[in-house]
Amino acid sequence: MSTIISQIRKILERQQYRLIGNHSCTKICHWTKKSLKEGRVCYKEKWYKGVKSHRCLQLSTSTLWCSHKCLWCWRLQSGDRQNLKWRDYPFNPAKIDDPKEILDGCIEARKLLLTGFKGFSKVDVKKWKEAIIPTNVAISLVGESLLYEKIDEFIQECHKRKLITFLVTNGTLPEKLNNLIKSAEPTQLYITLPAPDKRTYLKACRPLIKDGWKKLNESLELMKSFNCSKVIRLTLVKGLSLKDPEKYAKLILKAEPDFIEPKGFVHVGEAQKRLPRESMPSIEEVKKFAEKLSDFTGYKIKDEDKASRVVLLTKG
Repeated sequence: MSTIISQIRKILERQQYRLIGNHSCTKICHWTKKSLKEGRVCYKEKWYKGVKSHRCLQLSTSTLWCSHKCLWCWRLQSGDRQNLKWRDYPFNPAKIDDPKEILDGCIEARKLLLTGFKGFSKVDVKKWKEAIIPTNVAISLVGESLLYEKIDEFIQECHKRKLITFLVTNGTLPEKLNNLIKSAEPTQLYITLPAPDKRTYLKACRPLIKDGWKKLNESLELMKSFNCSKVIRLTLVKGLSLKDPEKYAKLILKAEPDFIEPKGFVHVGEAQKRLPRESMPSIEEVKKFAEKLSDFTGYKIKDEDKASRVVLLTKG
């Protein structure tokens, strides 16, 4: 596919995505809205230094491309809609955009999306003025952002502007991670650990590459070489990946993360067409799983966030 075709663009724009250039996008996070209108913040603001929900720029440098087609993913995947198909992988936009242009475009699009909140009676104008100037960037919205070949330059551009960066990856590009160690570590690195074993991985992630499980394990091994803050995130789906905490523990200990986030699947977006609502675990089920994970890893449960169905485990 040479560019983001008009039919897909219309769908994404109806879903409140804003497309930037040939392959990037941004969207206002649910918790940015909650922070502005209700004063409630996401768990990242509660747990991690420097994060402000109302000043978070959520984006992707790879809107339509990923090496996985995870059942739980909220993004629009090729084949989700009748007669709407493209090549999810490899990354093949019409042209590779400049990191500065992507960041400028995402900041401007986000500002426009937030314009209407200024007139909302429950929104403090001072807080809104803060919100339109982001201080942290979540490179995590859709797709696999490491597929963008200039991701290191993009992170460098963010840091030049004093922006905190959270990079989320599915771990299938260890060579890109290795390059980031040398050139542009994010402020915080997330690797999603989607399954306790290869069989579950193949069923849940439906990888578009042959050696995805092997590459994920290579990325886990690499993680401990990063000097930045490191997080392993587990996406837990009842009847699929919510099982075998001892197997997860062995994989996690290879990576030596600073934090572990067992998080319950949420039945939103396109995932509603692939998994039943009953696949969502309750916060109580996530907590029970986290307790077992704590026993097997030695990490301690520090906090939980009921709204996001997530638990935080730390080394100390």
